Amino acid sequence: MQVIAVANQKGGVGKTTTTVNLATALAAVGQKVLLIDLDPQGNASTGLGAYDRLEKAGIYEALLEDNPIQDCIRNTQIPGLDLITASPDLAALEHDLSKIDRKQFKLRDVIESQQSSYDYVMIDCPPALGLLTVNALVASHSVLIPLQCEFYALEGLSQLINTIERIQQHLNPYLDMLGIALTMYDGRSSLCDFVVADVRKHFGQKVFRTMIPRSVKVCEAPSHGQPVLIYDVRSPGSLAYMNLASEIITKQGITHVAA
Repeated sequence: MQVIAVANQKGGVGKTTTTVNLATALAAVGQKVLLIDLDPQGNASTGLGAYDRLEKAGIYEALLEDNPIQDCIRNTQIPGLDLITASPDLAALEHDLSKIDRKQFKLRDVIESQQSSYDYVMIDCPPALGLLTVNALVASHSVLIPLQCEFYALEGLSQLINTIERIQQHLNPYLDMLGIALTMYDGRSSLCDFVVADVRKHFGQKVFRTMIPRSVKVCEAPSHGQPVLIYDVRSPGSLAYMNLASEIITKQGITHVAA
C-alpha cells in the first residue's frame, strides 16, 4: 500500500482537484484506492458527491473519537475508490490533537489498520503547514506537490520542502518527494512556459512530464459532484490526469494494473 500526501500550503493551486482526479484515474486502471479528505473545507468530499458528509462519521471521528475506520469509509460512484470525508470539526482538530500523546502519529495509526485493503491511500491536505499536514506527512510514503504555472509558483515552496526535510529527519525517515505536478498550464501564455522552464531547471526529474492544462471542464466538474474523468472523460484535463497516474504507477514500479 502506497500512502501519498498531496500538499501545498498555497491555496488555489489545484491540490484538491489533483487529489480527486488522480485517485479516480488510479481506480480506473484497477487500483484499489482510499481518499482521505483532511481539509476542513471538505472540497474533496463534495467533489466526489458526498454532500451528506455530516451524516456519517469521517476522519475527525476516526482521529479524535477513535471510531473504527471501517465505520468511516464510504463507497463512491467510482468503482474501486472509497472515501473518508472531512467535516468542519477538523478546523478545531489541531487544538484537540495538541492535548494528546503522539499527536503527529495519529493519522498513521489509523491508516496502518488498512494495510491489506488498498493499493493507494491519497490524502488531500489542508492549505497550511499545521498539525494536520504534519500528520499526513508522517503517515505517508511520499508527497506530491501540485504547483500552479503562475508567477508566484515558487513562493512558499521552499518552506514546504523545509517542512518535508524536517519530517524526514525527526518523524518519518521514509518520506520521499514523489514529484511536482504542474497545474493550470496555458500553452498560449509565455509566462506559463517561463515558469515551467524555471521549475524544471530547479527540480529536474522531480517534475512530472505531464502538465495539467487550464480547463473549463476541470473547473465545472466539482459543481456536479464528479471528477472530471467522470464529467467529461475525453477532455484534455481527463487525459492529463490519466497520464499523470500512469507516470506515478511507472515511477513506483506497480505492475498489477488492469488492462
